[in-house]
Amino acid sequence: MKYMLLINSAADDTEACPDTFEDWQVYDKEVKAAGIFVTGQSLADLVTATTVRVDAAGERTVTDGAFAETREVLGGFLVIDVPDLDVALDWAARCPGARGGGSVVVRPIADFG
Repeated sequence: MKYMLLINSAADDTEACPDTFEDWQVYDKEVKAAGIFVTGQSLADLVTATTVRVDAAGERTVTDGAFAETREVLGGFLVIDVPDLDVALDWAARCPGARGGGSVVVRPIADFG
């Protein structure tokens, strides 16, 4: 079954970030070596975001940024293919993004086939 791991970091830059680039390299290598990697990407800095809203009349409004009031920022995602939720949760717990004020949200990928 495929699961998306939504990797969030603390929005407050003052909070200590315990993970390093090397931690991420090790984790990525482990996921790929386990044969569960489907896809994944890191997202560019939040200041590069653009938000689109469409009102009831179909009018589009585009604004710079993603200025939702939140304590976490979506930093990237990973899609893994594992037997069940318990295994997905184990991989999420190993993710460097789950440490130091960050979190990893685990969601099953819907299968409409």
